[in-house]
Amino acid sequence: MGSRTGTLTIPGTAALTQVGRLSTLAWEVLRALPRRPFQFREWILQCWFFASVTILPTALVAIPFGAVIALQLGSLTQQIGAQSFTGAASALAIVQQAAPLITALLVAGAGGSAVCADIGARKIREEIDAMEVLGVNPIQRLIVPRVLAAMVVSVLLNGLVSVVGVLGGYFFNVVMQGGTPGAYLASFNALAQLPDLYVSEIKAVLYGFVAGVVAAYRGLNPAGGPKGVGDAVNQAVVITFLLLFLINVVLTAIYLRIIPPKAL
Repeated sequence: MGSRTGTLTIPGTAALTQVGRLSTLAWEVLRALPRRPFQFREWILQCWFFASVTILPTALVAIPFGAVIALQLGSLTQQIGAQSFTGAASALAIVQQAAPLITALLVAGAGGSAVCADIGARKIREEIDAMEVLGVNPIQRLIVPRVLAAMVVSVLLNGLVSVVGVLGGYFFNVVMQGGTPGAYLASFNALAQLPDLYVSEIKAVLYGFVAGVVAAYRGLNPAGGPKGVGDAVNQAVVITFLLLFLINVVLTAIYLRIIPPKAL
């Protein structure tokens, strides 16, 4: 799909337009964050909603994810004779990569889809237009509390996934593969550092922001009718997943270039 200039179709213009509108909405959300009045009650309700629909699935996903990483790395380190580094490798993989991604995928898939459906339903019922006519900024009233709730819950869930994933990896490495508890903890203590946790939390904040903004954007721009809202929900989840993996690559590359590894 592209725009027309006379009879000439410019391919890709529609995609660039969507990117520009999404970026504009993200900027408007950032501008509206410090403005008053802040919708504190709405934010608390949205935080509770995000937590209620994501905390149990996130914990359940973190256990097998940590187990798979621990089992795979444990098998690999046994082949190369580096069993003593299994704890550090699995724990760092969970904290730096798996925890923020799992959190973001659950926040986007469970909470973000519900936000998109809610905003889309308000849009097709013309509630958003009515708010604008009354002089109420829908971004400040509806979008900001939801985006901020997604960011806060993402940070909290990221900590939960890190703890559950590391404990799950410890259990499966020590119990299933006969690893040494002391070696597991000692290698983690030798190679892990606080910036690993910092970058994990930064990723969680950005992922929550992206998930909330994309969900709100697709909800504000449905194709039309209930079917359009359903399509917007599916598109929001897919777009969020693609953006999250792209952001993860960029942040990981920057982190590895800036923060030196911990010396043994």
